[in-house]
Amino acid sequence: MKNRDPAPTETLPDWLAHHHQLGAALAQGLLDVHQRLQAQVPSPARVEAELVRTLDVLFELKVDNETLLAAAWFPLVEHHSALTAEAVRLHGAGFEPLLLGQLEAEKVWPLHEQKAANTSTEGLRRLLLVLIRDLRVVFILLARQLVRLRGAQRAEPAERQRLAQLTADIHAPLANRLGIWQVKWELEDLVFRYLQPDTYKRIAKLLDERREDRERYISAVKSELRKALASAGIAADVAGRPKHIYSIWKKMQRKDVDFSELYDVRAVRVLVPDVASCYAALGAVHALWTPISREFDDYIAKPKGNDYRSLHTAVIGPEGKAVEVQIRTHQMHEHAELGVAAHWRYKEGAGAGSDFERKIQWMRQLLDGRDEAQDDAALLAGFSTELLEDRVYLLTPRGAVIDVPKGATVLDFAYTVHTEVGHRCRGAKVNGRIVPLTFTPRTGDRVEILTAKEGQPKRDWLLPQHGYLASSRARHKVRTWFHKLDHEQNVRDGRDILERELKRLALTPGRIEPLLAKFHLASVDDLYLAVALGDLSPAQIARVVHEAEAPKPDAALILTQRLGAQIGPRKDKDAIIIEGVGNLLVTMAGCCNPVPGDAIVGFITKGRGVSVHRADCKSLLNLSGRTPERVIDVQWGGRRDDRYPVRIRVSAFNRTGLIRDVGAVLAAEQINIGAMDSKDDPGTGFATLHLTLKVADFGQLANVLGKLRALSNVTEAMRVG
Repeated sequence: MKNRDPAPTETLPDWLAHHHQLGAALAQGLLDVHQRLQAQVPSPARVEAELVRTLDVLFELKVDNETLLAAAWFPLVEHHSALTAEAVRLHGAGFEPLLLGQLEAEKVWPLHEQKAANTSTEGLRRLLLVLIRDLRVVFILLARQLVRLRGAQRAEPAERQRLAQLTADIHAPLANRLGIWQVKWELEDLVFRYLQPDTYKRIAKLLDERREDRERYISAVKSELRKALASAGIAADVAGRPKHIYSIWKKMQRKDVDFSELYDVRAVRVLVPDVASCYAALGAVHALWTPISREFDDYIAKPKGNDYRSLHTAVIGPEGKAVEVQIRTHQMHEHAELGVAAHWRYKEGAGAGSDFERKIQWMRQLLDGRDEAQDDAALLAGFSTELLEDRVYLLTPRGAVIDVPKGATVLDFAYTVHTEVGHRCRGAKVNGRIVPLTFTPRTGDRVEILTAKEGQPKRDWLLPQHGYLASSRARHKVRTWFHKLDHEQNVRDGRDILERELKRLALTPGRIEPLLAKFHLASVDDLYLAVALGDLSPAQIARVVHEAEAPKPDAALILTQRLGAQIGPRKDKDAIIIEGVGNLLVTMAGCCNPVPGDAIVGFITKGRGVSVHRADCKSLLNLSGRTPERVIDVQWGGRRDDRYPVRIRVSAFNRTGLIRDVGAVLAAEQINIGAMDSKDDPGTGFATLHLTLKVADFGQLANVLGKLRALSNVTEAMRVG
């Protein structure tokens, strides 16, 4: 996007002189604003110069006159809110959402500032309502942010960093979501320049060093390509493609390649009249130069989520160098550069059409449901999630396209379709095949949700280790449902969940009261309630239950008395630390197989140094009862062995493919099986699997047990021994 840098004294009359074709009504309105600015705002020259820069960006986005005028009025209503009514009186009722949207954005989007912390959620709700009424507000907000970012080089470093981070979090993703790439690319490059200046300068220098050779080469490519297209009877415009430093860096990171290995540093773009000509041009390009097959993408047949359409190919061009070629129609190019702004029409009351309805559907979904709208955390989480660049596009059985965050499960998809569909979800099919609710579909998959006539969410859906929900918005919907239950029911359910988790991990429940302070809770009921509502993970509590009960005698004194051990500094690089003692043999007890994250206790053996047990180990309890003086305090150190053995038991109704599915879960978690034994009871139809797994730590163990328990027909997956 062209960056015209007007002098600080440039005014609206100067700007109008450059854009006299805009019409008398707009000219008169801008001259009125000019006169008001001189009299009614502080530092009018500075304000007007920034406004002119904003109008330049909006003009390149080809917005309508009403949008230009609304942007011009904003500095006035920002300083004098009473002028809003006068502006609406002068320019009509349609002017109001354009002004209100800008005012709400100024309250919402400085989210990094403390002063906005208490109002951001309510302001965000109001802003979304305004954007749904008139999406043109987004064009003004993005244009103004681009102007601010262009001028941030003169700001203080802290302010520049804050502005760049805000842009990275909100404005650039929003421009991408709406397909306004002309603004998106420049926002991303400026953010990259301010947040990672050294990397930005390095890539910019590499581009600059080879500029003359690259321009000479591209000129030769364009000339040769024009001749080939003309010979094929294809009317086409051929041009070089601009280089965006941030996109180059992202591709280097994504493909893990050096700058010299990128294809699109040398790139051309071909614009043709229609879709048929796109494919004809592709054939001409591939006939002229050898294509690199793995670098071909057809975004015409399968457009990107923001409706970007184009053919991308890479070929071995002249001199044996790789060249990227993009082929699209003129209309596709306009849409790729301007997104929704390219086709926005407000003539004689005409609406924006179905394309724009799809663009704002995600905003409507954020505000769907009165109860949901009251959940501030859900709204903020949903807004952040919806702006994520990486989305997956799925099909419903009727062919409608629904996008979800990358990594979302079929249960996330169900909640995206509708809250009640999620609550009543009991199964899913992907491309006609039944899959578990934890299944992660890919773009293009057709997903069918199987529902019960009456149903409700399950508590297990809130446990991260079970992997049911990846979307924070879906988790908030489940949590909101459980909030509606009575307090006593939630407390009972929380107690049951915690007790079941402790049993599953082979932990003996200790006293809960000592843990309350750690979690900043007032009562045991509050602890159970936090577990029931998903605010606290049972695994978090399980990890510290026995730490409060572990004995803590003086290890150094005991070892000196009993073993004559050398006293030395503790070594954080060791796997096990014994306070004040060094150079001592340490072994893991085979009776309980502790893993990092378990509460552990040491026992001084005769001739084998210190044996490390889990704090609730039954063998340890017997040993400590006979010789309590040999029990010492130990803790996990900084070093970790590759894997630790742990025994588990899986019980299930036997079925074909059970062992295969168990193995698939373990393989996905990169867990090796040390030993396995299975028993089948034909009388009951039950199968029991005993496995010795090699896990990295307690967290990985808890995670894999949850995923095994989620398998079809599995009734129990727990740690034993």
